[in-house]
Amino acid sequence: MISIDLNCDMGEGFGVYTLGYDEEAMPHVSSINVACGFHASDPANMWKTVRLAKQYGIAVGAHPAFPDLVGFGRRSMAASTEEIKADVIYQIGALWAFCQAEGIKMQHVKVHGAMYNQAEKDIQVAVAIAEAIKAVDPGLYMLCLGNSTMVEGAKQAGVNYVEEAFADRAYTAQGTLVPRKQAGAVIHDVSLVAERVLSMVKHKKVAAIDGSIIPITAQTICVHGDTPGAIDMIKAIRHKLEQEGIALKPFGLTSE
Repeated sequence: MISIDLNCDMGEGFGVYTLGYDEEAMPHVSSINVACGFHASDPANMWKTVRLAKQYGIAVGAHPAFPDLVGFGRRSMAASTEEIKADVIYQIGALWAFCQAEGIKMQHVKVHGAMYNQAEKDIQVAVAIAEAIKAVDPGLYMLCLGNSTMVEGAKQAGVNYVEEAFADRAYTAQGTLVPRKQAGAVIHDVSLVAERVLSMVKHKKVAAIDGSIIPITAQTICVHGDTPGAIDMIKAIRHKLEQEGIALKPFGLTSE
């Protein structure tokens, strides 16, 4: 049976402020990426999110970012590779402690926002992230945009990795994500998104924003739980996959 992982960013609230629909989305995904305090979240929210994942049996990963609360981690920073490694190790360590407190194993690390975008194109950034992950625990997986420089960075560092695709994001003909500021970068049609995910998983291809068909390599699909209609979209994706006999499993299980 074909299986796929659905991953979702969670724990991005801060203090009394709530962002996203974590409790509603959690039962419908198989892995989550928990914000670690640099772009969003705080210790109480991190712990709450780990506990919720434990309750639902969902795999947990760290979601480190540049130190940019105001910009939600989406602003690029001219950080050195040593600074990037230190930031990633620090944030993994914070979430690691909460996983230990709850008696669960951390599965992966997926960097957020601008750090992800830089790693997608810059081999030095990608290697720095991969080396940081490996330094903490060689058993952790690094989530990489499929067919990107991130994959090469993971290979160079010798860290476990899985390739991911994005459910609701448009792709360029070169296989990169269309920048968010560009019209059409985010797809809101629930049925279309579900069909695109099925094509990615079953046929390993998807239509780019210019209409061309591009290859997609992915062991995990990113879904977003922080936009209006997100829960309906996640449910539709899962229903479409299950209709086709495709099981949802954390990639840490399917990769073993």
